[in-house]
Amino acid sequence: MDGDPEKQSAAVEKSAVPDTGLESSPAMTSGEKSRDANNEISGSGSRSGSGSGSTVSNNDDSTNLKKLDSTVGVPPPKEADLDAALAHLPEQERAILKEQLDIPDVKVKYITLFRYATKADLLVLFVAAFGAIAGGAILPLFTIIFGAMAGSFKSIVLHTITIDEFNSQVSNFALYFVYLGIGMFVLIYIGTVGFIYVGEQISQKIREKYLAAILRQNVAFFDKLGAGEITTRITADTNLIQDGISEKVGLTMTALATFITAFIIGFVKFWKLTLICSSTVVALTVLMGSASRFIIGFSKKSLQSYGEGGTVAEEVLSSIRNATAFGTQEKLARQYNIHLLEARKWGTKLQVVIGSMVGGMLAIVFLNYGLGFWMGSRFLVNGEANLQDIVTILLAIIIGSFSLGNVTPHVQAFTSAISAGAKIFSTIDRVSPIDPTSDEGMKIENVEGVVEFRNIKHIYPSRPEVVVMEDVSLLVPAGKTTALVGPSGSGKSTVVGLMERFYNPVSGAVFLDGHDLKTLNTRWLRQQISLVSQEPTLFGTTIYMNIKQGLIGSNFEQESEEKIRERIENAARMANAHDFILGLPEGYETNVGERGFLLSGGQKQRIAIARAVVSDPKILLLDEATSALDTKSEGVVQAALDAAAVGRTTIVIAHRLSTIKNAHNIVVIVGGRIVEQGTHDELVDHDGAYLRLVEAQRINEKREAIGLEEDEEDEEDELMKSKEYTLNRQASGPSQNVAPGTYRGTGADDEELKLTTTNKSISSLALSKRTPETHQKYGLFTLIRFILSFNKPEALLMFSGFLVSIICGGGQPTMAVFYAKAIATLSLPEQLYDKLRSDASFWSLMFLMLAFVTLLSYSVQGSIFAVCSERLIHRARLEAFRAMLRQDIVFFDHEDNSTGALTSFLSTETKHLSGVSGVTLGTILLVSTTLAAACIVALVIGWKLALVCITTIPILLGCGYYRFYILSVFQTRSQKAYQKSASYACEATSAIRTVASLTRESDVGFELPQPISYPS
Repeated sequence: MDGDPEKQSAAVEKSAVPDTGLESSPAMTSGEKSRDANNEISGSGSRSGSGSGSTVSNNDDSTNLKKLDSTVGVPPPKEADLDAALAHLPEQERAILKEQLDIPDVKVKYITLFRYATKADLLVLFVAAFGAIAGGAILPLFTIIFGAMAGSFKSIVLHTITIDEFNSQVSNFALYFVYLGIGMFVLIYIGTVGFIYVGEQISQKIREKYLAAILRQNVAFFDKLGAGEITTRITADTNLIQDGISEKVGLTMTALATFITAFIIGFVKFWKLTLICSSTVVALTVLMGSASRFIIGFSKKSLQSYGEGGTVAEEVLSSIRNATAFGTQEKLARQYNIHLLEARKWGTKLQVVIGSMVGGMLAIVFLNYGLGFWMGSRFLVNGEANLQDIVTILLAIIIGSFSLGNVTPHVQAFTSAISAGAKIFSTIDRVSPIDPTSDEGMKIENVEGVVEFRNIKHIYPSRPEVVVMEDVSLLVPAGKTTALVGPSGSGKSTVVGLMERFYNPVSGAVFLDGHDLKTLNTRWLRQQISLVSQEPTLFGTTIYMNIKQGLIGSNFEQESEEKIRERIENAARMANAHDFILGLPEGYETNVGERGFLLSGGQKQRIAIARAVVSDPKILLLDEATSALDTKSEGVVQAALDAAAVGRTTIVIAHRLSTIKNAHNIVVIVGGRIVEQGTHDELVDHDGAYLRLVEAQRINEKREAIGLEEDEEDEEDELMKSKEYTLNRQASGPSQNVAPGTYRGTGADDEELKLTTTNKSISSLALSKRTPETHQKYGLFTLIRFILSFNKPEALLMFSGFLVSIICGGGQPTMAVFYAKAIATLSLPEQLYDKLRSDASFWSLMFLMLAFVTLLSYSVQGSIFAVCSERLIHRARLEAFRAMLRQDIVFFDHEDNSTGALTSFLSTETKHLSGVSGVTLGTILLVSTTLAAACIVALVIGWKLALVCITTIPILLGCGYYRFYILSVFQTRSQKAYQKSASYACEATSAIRTVASLTRESDVGFELPQPISYPS
């Protein structure tokens, strides 16, 4: 962004170019602005002042915040919109722009999700699949034993066997049940654990591949994809993939094996009745296939809306100081809410379809019972089948059908995984037109540093309607300093983007020592160039490591650690940073915090200069490197820049014209064209655009001087208050030593900057002195009551859902009663066959009615809880976001509250609340009703046997609770690891220009596996 004098001069040149207030790219989207290395949203014009750095320049930052307000949250253009926007351009220019934005439409099949499985993973998958299938095939064998046992009971009733023979047979049957149970436990355990392990391994590889793919993309790609959306992809979406390829796969295989084995048993026993009942398979397949189409479609749209909302949240949280300073929290929250409302709409439709599908599947199963008993009675009367065969077939079909029904909850996981995979793999498979990780391209042996722009025409891909540069030709001699000046929006910073190959021009070419940049290796090219931006980005590590990152790819990278440290300290001295660094509590090992928030603007800028010169680059780009500083800070930093520019090819984008008077060549750019160039004296004598810029700056400086005089007394009061606050905080602590976050400079230069450094350190001092918060432990019911408060407006609807859940829960016990009555009907003697046919028809009709009630009740329950759960998630996300915006700045300085971590929290943790008012809560109510009703029915029919069977319920509940506990522990550990990876990825992608300029793509990708390693 250009400085104040340039904005003043923009009025003079208004006929030539409108003042956009944001020079560096009039074509920038909101996402690009937030991710620019200049960090324009988060304080491009910020002046270090009181209040933890929250006092900012009213001129530049107010403009930026207005732009943020008006553009943040606007979704990226759809493919059709992009084609329409490019239609007015010539075919060649259209192809160049589209190439920089296009994302391939990847058709993902379920098997595609396993593309990164290694041979070892495939072996584990094979063993796990065998265990899951074998375990599932065992369950229907119970029907054979049950049928044989039923025959023994019939024989003892008819007195065809003795009591001893009966006891012996029943004892054997009981042992068979035990053996089968042990076999199922071992096999299904192997299957479940195997799939969980492989799912974790593959999802981790997908995260690594996705981040690596993101980092190799051209910068224009990030104009459509924000850092918040990337965070959502690397956390929420990869979690969806993991959920869809882990234990649910094993459970589905088990269920399908049970289903197939059950029907095989049925066909062996009596093929006619089994074939008739096989119509269930056709009906279930059609139902699931139809529903899956809607589920995938709604899931994709919901994920897209959440991803766009994540980008908005990341932009706002990364510029929280400005949002706080200008009091725009509520307005930004409303913009975030737009995407939440869209996601809520699609999420509600998704849950309604799932609820209706579950009801439809159970209804089909109940209809199958009715059909089986009705046809079975006919075959029994005709003498084609006996009671034992019919009972075995019906029991096998019941088990098989219910097993197929158990696949239903997993269908959503599989379809969601496919939807998430389509978005992630489209990025992984995208071939970047400017790939910094590629080995292609030439490397010049001896670089002189002659830069030439020939007939450049440039259009930003994200705003094809604006021509930023038109027929620009410029020669930058080697070892000389060339300064670019002009009004805001004239295209000066575009020179940096083209020189670093962030973008490709639509026509013309940029040359280095006579070689077209397109023919050079991109990574090598960027290693010859160092960039110092207006608001430089530092990474959340030590000062030493931040400066060392400037050595990546240089000849000095492989030197001994001792020589590297010496080189780093020399670079810091050149940047006037060595003295203040030594004055910090931990010197060069001081952690600067996320994006360097714990340092003042001047300190960050000098560290960035040290990082830029440590590798002794051939070309130095200075993009308004002092415009974000106050006058005192600017003097110190400018001295460092002047020293760094000596002997190098230097391109300076000027903020204050007084800083470039000694440049060898000054180029004036207006409206994307060069209007004049020459030395300072030549241009002043020419009496043209440059002179008007100089005069405009003089007027502006006078106005600033008047404003400073008026505010001087208030500023001194603020200074005294901040000093008093600091002293009080230090006196209240256990030690009088400087707090770890209190970064004060030493030496003459930094003594002049006490206002900047002292006030900037207040948040870090408060953070270091803050008493550690102890999180209160809340009981389960307290937490549930708190969460349900978000659903207070839907209280009546929730109550209705509870009542419908009771009806749904009564379906299974009712079915058990109908089943017993139907079996009793089929047990009638031959002389009562007329009554048998009549009663069989009646109970078949009862199953028909039960199927209708089940379909209706499950559909209503699903719809009710869909509305309640989506509204709960919506309100929880919005309130959590608002709560974050209400926090003081100290909150965001804490390492656990980085932008990536908070964005990850919004995208993943709030989603988990859906179970309180959604499908999970409905299932709990349904199961509770089923269990209670089943116990009552059993006690009424035969209390002795019922009491024996009821004793197994606590064991089952204990096993379920233990499983829940294990999964909770695993999820907690995973969440902590994944939040770190999300924060890491967010930091890297939100500073993508800095990462690209430093050629840190491989470095970032190498460091990622550590934070997302398998939780232990």
